[in-house]
Amino acid sequence: MLAVTSLALGAWYIYWRWTQSLNWDALWFAIPLLLAESCAYFGLILFTLNLWKIKDYPILPPPEWISQCVTGSDDREHAVVVDVFIATYNEEEELVRLSIRDAKAMRYPHPIDLRVHVLDDGRRATMQAVAQEERVGYITRDNNVGFKAGNLRNAMEQTSGDFILICDADTRPFPTLLERTLGYFRDPDVAFVQTPQWFYDLPEGQTLTDWMARRIGRAGRWLGSAIEWTFGEIRVGEDPFANDPALFYDIIQRRRNVFNAAFCCGAASLHRREAVMFVALKAYGDAIAKTSGETRSRLARLTRRSDSAEAQALARWQAAQAEELTPYKFHVSEDIYTSIILHQDRHRRWKSVLHPHVESKMLSPQDLLTWTIQRFKYAGGSLDIFFHDNPVTAPGMSLGQRLMYLTTFWSYLGAVWNCIFLLAPMIYLFLGIAPVSAYTGDFFGHALPFLIANELAFLAGTWGMSGYKGKVSYLASFPISLRALWAVLRNQRIKFPVTPKERQDGNFLHLVWPQFAIMVLTVISFAWAALALWLSIGDYTLGGLIANGLWGVNNILAMSIMVRAALWKPEHEA
Repeated sequence: MLAVTSLALGAWYIYWRWTQSLNWDALWFAIPLLLAESCAYFGLILFTLNLWKIKDYPILPPPEWISQCVTGSDDREHAVVVDVFIATYNEEEELVRLSIRDAKAMRYPHPIDLRVHVLDDGRRATMQAVAQEERVGYITRDNNVGFKAGNLRNAMEQTSGDFILICDADTRPFPTLLERTLGYFRDPDVAFVQTPQWFYDLPEGQTLTDWMARRIGRAGRWLGSAIEWTFGEIRVGEDPFANDPALFYDIIQRRRNVFNAAFCCGAASLHRREAVMFVALKAYGDAIAKTSGETRSRLARLTRRSDSAEAQALARWQAAQAEELTPYKFHVSEDIYTSIILHQDRHRRWKSVLHPHVESKMLSPQDLLTWTIQRFKYAGGSLDIFFHDNPVTAPGMSLGQRLMYLTTFWSYLGAVWNCIFLLAPMIYLFLGIAPVSAYTGDFFGHALPFLIANELAFLAGTWGMSGYKGKVSYLASFPISLRALWAVLRNQRIKFPVTPKERQDGNFLHLVWPQFAIMVLTVISFAWAALALWLSIGDYTLGGLIANGLWGVNNILAMSIMVRAALWKPEHEA
């Protein structure tokens, strides 16, 4: 009800903005802002669909035999075989050792063949020694082609497990992971299961109730309890980077199960080998057919002869030599790319599952530089897929899957209109030029009902966790998405630097100069507008000052998240 009310009031507001509110004397400002509002409203529609319904797959008992996971098989002697791939490049050997030990400690109620392998793209003798000491497999190669995807392909060529558990060097699986996820594969169409990721190394902070109780006493505890009862748990002094994996996994990804559109995020995901190889072979065959067709056409033009059987055979042989079998796409976002290919397959209709429980822990970015590297890869990889291999328009997907992937891509494009939202209040406050005909009761009568209904709908849709952190982080990270968008539009290759697992030293304020500049300019512009209104300079109005002042305060609070993150240090360094 709240979501429908919000969207209805939003449509009413957008219609009014296009038909009755434009400032015709400043269309250079009014039109871009209105286009930004319209794009944001379209994104709101997509996000509302994403949040619409929770439909978890039933957690089935773990299979005793592989025959329980494969159609048409009655083999009751073949126990389930799981290959655990721990991908590493330059991470500390002792960090990988912890992951190895946790992987070996995973339990299962039936006999299981668990094979742990260290995939070392760094070709380190010290890493090989750790693998030998822990009595697990060690797999390496003489190149780094394809980065992580190439590393996984190389390991698949040397292993044969029925299922593959992908881990990063810092992934610490819980003992329950396999016994609580392998049951999904009783459905022979389930291709992969993604489990939520949990970062355990950043400060958890303290609840608002405890924080206020320490400073005000009993009255503070009562007030804090009342606020958290209404808005959900609020923690003071927690994660300075607003990573908020719970919002992404527990809300966004989990509610895509209803559309069979949850995508793989790499670490802590379990894959059916058959599914990955099936799609890889199909893509391999399609690529050969396409390449050989182009080769035959060139041969026909050069020899001026018809397309003979010999020419066809030669062309296919040449194409086969040129193509590579890539179970995991050689791409900076190989995880989401693989998900898209699986979802597009029309022969099997492969399913993806977002498991609703945390089954592992891992390290999070410890500084803003690391966080920026990670987020740039996410943004650049997703936008590269959108512009070059867009699944929204490609054949094979259902309408729901197309909309969910569009939701992901649209969120990264949002950096464009977020820039307009950040600049708009400053334009009014500095110049006194309004994007609307007037900041009157008519404006507030259309805007406020929509804004209030939207906040209530978001509050209900993300009940139990703070949605504000996600919104401000999304707004404040606009420079990263803009850089990624610019790189993709210039056909610049998105590089694959390994995300550092240790805190990087240095001052990171240079990474947030756009956010800091917006904060400073917003404060200066508001001071100027207030002075101009008092002195009756320009066309300022009290309604305009209030509307744009509140807008600017929201922008400042959002930008301050990144500025604080740039200055953050762990307690032992502070």
